[in-house]
Amino acid sequence: MTDLDRRDLLGATGALILGSAASAARAATPTDDAYWAKVASQYNVTRDVIQLENGMWGMMPKPVQDSYRRHSERINRDNSYYARRLFDDDIEKVRVHAARDLGVSVDEIAFARGATEALMTLIVGYNRLRPGDAVLCADLDYESTLAAFKQLKVRRGVDVVTIDLPEPATRQNLIDAYDAALKANPKVRLMLLTHVSHRTGLVLPVAEITALAKSRGVDVILDSAHAWGQLDFKLPDTGADFIGLTCQKWIGSPMGVGIFYVKKSRQDSLDDAWGIASLETGDIRRKIQTGTTNMAAFLALDDALTFHEALGAKAKESRVRHLRDRWAEAVRGRVEVLTPTDPRLTCGITSFRLKGKTSVEDNRQLAETLLRRFNIFTVERTGVASGACIRITSAVFTSPADLDKLVAALTALT
Repeated sequence: MTDLDRRDLLGATGALILGSAASAARAATPTDDAYWAKVASQYNVTRDVIQLENGMWGMMPKPVQDSYRRHSERINRDNSYYARRLFDDDIEKVRVHAARDLGVSVDEIAFARGATEALMTLIVGYNRLRPGDAVLCADLDYESTLAAFKQLKVRRGVDVVTIDLPEPATRQNLIDAYDAALKANPKVRLMLLTHVSHRTGLVLPVAEITALAKSRGVDVILDSAHAWGQLDFKLPDTGADFIGLTCQKWIGSPMGVGIFYVKKSRQDSLDDAWGIASLETGDIRRKIQTGTTNMAAFLALDDALTFHEALGAKAKESRVRHLRDRWAEAVRGRVEVLTPTDPRLTCGITSFRLKGKTSVEDNRQLAETLLRRFNIFTVERTGVASGACIRITSAVFTSPADLDKLVAALTALT
């Protein structure tokens, strides 16, 4: 795609970001609020509430919305002629684009309908477990993946070891927690690892933990649902051979698009899905059976990736962390902030609780109070070993003024 094509796709934002080296340099500045306000203008953000719950899924920027609409109209019009004669070539171009952004070979990724489906495919299809083995997971892992790991006890006859991650967390005590768990449980053969916790926003040192696991002959299934598009990394940087991702959170695709990655040399560790008959043996796409998908959503991923790349992963990471620091560090001490100050362990997501308020009901009521009294929309999170909390998720379109309103609200409540 040429720069001219990109400008046509991205409209005002494309001209802003791609028009000159100066604008590209501006994009890398997390404190340039004027620049990021122009980026925010490319999103149709609700004005009914102050939207600080952007973790469930991300918002499509306007150019991606337009792309999704355009693809939907074409598919509806051309119907099965398009699906049977043209779609395969078009979607393969999108897969190539995604693989390039992820830093892997195209034959190492396949599409799913979300991170949950991608991770379930990896967990259920992993075929190296034997009765008497053990698997390891942690309190900050995602609910569905935790449930799937627990079901391995019935399905595979393995023991399930669950640990609570340290709080307050440091880079070293997180590594030490997994090291101690692996030493104490030498039968562990598979470990679930979450790149960015959806519960608290904690960013784990996944490369170091994965290397530690591999040194003990333990495979890692990595949940990078909240990492791709929010953090600046490539999949090989993690060291993990099995990774599940979503495109609808921080990449900004339509809902219903996910990806899973299996390192080429490890693909025989994953069973073929039931009901696959049309692909050659050895094709990673034999590992998943999705049925008929929302073709327009998958095709619009190409434009979402273009928009994401125009902003730049590094710039996005710096901006959402800057926004996180604006509120979290302003109220630290007044409330319990559940992620540390170490920028290596933080991102755009951070959770908090009022001091001593650890119950689910406490935090559900607090979320209601923030909405009713201050018009700030948040969500309570459960499952953290130390207690329930409130999650705040900034995005590239979040205004600093809205975060200042959060600080004012928490100050008033404490």
